[in-house]
Amino acid sequence: MLSPIVASQQPEPPGWELGIEYPQEDEDNPFKLSSTGTVSVSFFVSNNELLPITVDFEYEIPFEGEYDGPESETIGAGNNKTFTLAISGINVRDNPAETTEEFSITGLLVSRGSVPQPIPDSRSSTGDLLIPTIYDLEISISEPVGPMNSGSEMTLQVLVGNLGNAVDRVGSVEISDNCPLLTTSSLDELTSRDIQNGISSPLVITASQSHPQRNCEVEVVISSNGATNSGGSAIASDSVRVTVEPPPVNEEDPNDQGGNEGDMIDEVVSSNLPNIGVFLTVFMILISASIKTDRDD
Repeated sequence: MLSPIVASQQPEPPGWELGIEYPQEDEDNPFKLSSTGTVSVSFFVSNNELLPITVDFEYEIPFEGEYDGPESETIGAGNNKTFTLAISGINVRDNPAETTEEFSITGLLVSRGSVPQPIPDSRSSTGDLLIPTIYDLEISISEPVGPMNSGSEMTLQVLVGNLGNAVDRVGSVEISDNCPLLTTSSLDELTSRDIQNGISSPLVITASQSHPQRNCEVEVVISSNGATNSGGSAIASDSVRVTVEPPPVNEEDPNDQGGNEGDMIDEVVSSNLPNIGVFLTVFMILISASIKTDRDD
């Protein structure tokens, strides 16, 4: 009657183990990737046997990731050894935020002491990789097609794109310029819509009638609403140069063009007539010569 109990209390034969050091020592906690798609995983092999063992390692990494870890290690009898698996090359922006996938580490016992292991003996451990939430907006302002005149307005397009991996929207908009007589329209409509790929809004720039000739720098700065709500900060900005020139000079009245043209014709005609002074001089010489001839006769 007591033999089964005695048998069940027999100590297990010594062996070896492979394990992963999970975040907060909880195997349900995933390893969160960095914004550049990297993470380090610590794992260990415990050798409870009486002989040293040699173990070969194999890795399976999701999200088309790369890895750098030991290929083969020898662990002394009664010892344990910790190793590092470096995971990299995962494009977190191409994967939805908070996505998880499993990775695995497998150890294959190849020898005990100097004796090769004839029977396959392996251990495996798994964990999860977590794609982080990336909030990243970009902004671009269209270039002016040319200068604007004082007393006129110009419309440019402002495009906001989402470079992150989560739905986001513009949290705040700030527009500034270095010309006090230049005014710009509001871009508040950018803050009212979620951004999947990109949204645009017109930016109307107005120069007052008295605006001097000047190159004006107009800058638009936006913030990510998602980053702000998460306790972070993500800012994007772009600027454009707008040239303001004086208004064109008023043209002459078309009704006066004919009179001016007539004046020009009169001036040309009169300039072709002989000079009166020269004509009078020649006339006086001829008269003097005629009088002298009469006296000689």
